[in-house]
Amino acid sequence: MIDRRERQDDPVESQRAALDGRQAEIWTALPGIVQSFDPVAMTVTVQPAVAGRVTDETGKTSSVNMPLLPDVPVVFPGGGGFTLTFPVASGDECLVVFASRCIDAWWQSGGIGEPMEPRMHDLSDGFALVGVRSQARRLSPAVDSENVQIRSDDGKTFIEMTPGGDVNAVGPTSVTLKSEGSITLDAPQIIIKGLLSMQSQSGGATTAMLDGSLNATGDVTASNISLNSHTHPGDSGGTTGGPQ
Repeated sequence: MIDRRERQDDPVESQRAALDGRQAEIWTALPGIVQSFDPVAMTVTVQPAVAGRVTDETGKTSSVNMPLLPDVPVVFPGGGGFTLTFPVASGDECLVVFASRCIDAWWQSGGIGEPMEPRMHDLSDGFALVGVRSQARRLSPAVDSENVQIRSDDGKTFIEMTPGGDVNAVGPTSVTLKSEGSITLDAPQIIIKGLLSMQSQSGGATTAMLDGSLNATGDVTASNISLNSHTHPGDSGGTTGGPQ
C-alpha cells in the first residue's frame, strides 16, 4: 500500500519521510523488564517494555513485542577498588541505554579497540541501569526525602545517614558485624540496650578483659554465685553473713 506522502511530488516531504525512517532506526534508551541475570558475566536478558510497530503488506499497522536483548551489561556503581552490588531478579525494571558504536570488542577485552561492526545506535549495544521504576512498581513506603538510605523495598531493613550526622542500621531480624581482625567501638559513651552475652568465635566460653573499674547497680553473678548474697564458711563453723 502506498503511503499518502508518496503520492505528493514534494521534495521537502520526501526528505522528511526519509529522515523519519532513518530516525526510527536510531536507538537511544528504552525501559525494559529483566528476564534473567548472569551474576558471573554481570549481564541480563531484557524484554523491551515499549512495543514495536510493524506494517504488513496491506499497510495495516500492529503492535508486537520487540525481540529480547541478550547479554546486556549491568551498570553496578563502582570505582577505586570498590563496587556496590545488589541482586537482580526476573521482573525487575531497568533502563537500557544504547551506545553510539559497537561495544563488542570493549566488552570482551576492555581497553581501547576498533569497533568490530559498523553498526550505530543498535539494539545489540545496550547497558542496563537497574532500578528505574514505573508507577506500578514505585516504592512503598516512599523514598525518604531527608536521609540517605540503602534499604529493602519494604523499608524494614536499611542503613541510613542523616543530615545531623547520625548513622542508623536497622535489621528486623539481626545485624551482624564480622571481622577477621578486630572491631573497635570508639565513642565517649557506648550504650547497650538489651541483654549482653559474650562467646568465643567457635561459640564456646571466652574471657572478657576490662581496663579500669566496673560499676554495677545490680547484682553480679559468677558461676551461679551472687556477689551481693554469697557466703563463706565461718572460722568457727557455719557460714558468714552476706557481703556488706
